Amino acid sequence: MFLIYIDDLAKLLERHGVTAKLFADDIKVYIEIDEPSDGVYLQKALDIIASWADEWQLPVSVSKYSILTVGRVYDRIRYHLNGTELPQSNICRDLWVTITSDLSPSQHNFLSVK
Repeated sequence: MFLIYIDDLAKLLERHGVTAKLFADDIKVYIEIDEPSDGVYLQKALDIIASWADEWQLPVSVSKYSILTVGRVYDRIRYHLNGTELPQSNICRDLWVTITSDLSPSQHNFLSVK
């Protein structure tokens, strides 16, 4: 039911060139940055999220946000959400999958199956 509620946020972000993925009460946004000016689009997406959450009176857990850059780094923009600078991260765990900035599989905890 919550996905229906926030579906308009995903569509709004996509209209601004930002891909959004939803799962339960979680949203992931990402964008390909080919040149330094492309980082402006990611900041715009964060502003859209903050504005949408404020309009719908939903709190945003800024402490759960971080920026993961995969590949070459073109932008040095400091991203903000609700006035708080978001930390850069080299690793992200999501639904038992570990993603690193270099896409290395070394951080995965593989379970042995007997």
